[in-house]
Amino acid sequence: MPKTIYCWRCNIDVPMLTEDEWQLVNPEAMLEQIKQYRKETGASLAEAYRSNTDLHALVTYERITGFRETNANALMHHRLKLYGPACTACGKPLRTPIASFCAVCGAKRAS
Repeated sequence: MPKTIYCWRCNIDVPMLTEDEWQLVNPEAMLEQIKQYRKETGASLAEAYRSNTDLHALVTYERITGFRETNANALMHHRLKLYGPACTACGKPLRTPIASFCAVCGAKRAS
């Protein structure tokens, strides 16, 4: 079950995927679809992203989470495994599992 936490890149709370859910979304396949689209059409990278908003990864992410994400790139960091525990001072997740302090409020990580 996805867990909604703060995403420091998006600056909002978003559903983050567990590893099992991540395998269903399969963003690596999404990248291959974009490469193939560019090869077939000669489109720029930006155009390929815009033209492929119905990609499997985006559709699956919305089906799992109920959250409509339109930026395929954002899926790459909507993964629980990438974040640390919640800060004991402000409650936001630490940016990485090994972070020694909170990048939001500056509090040191609780031991």
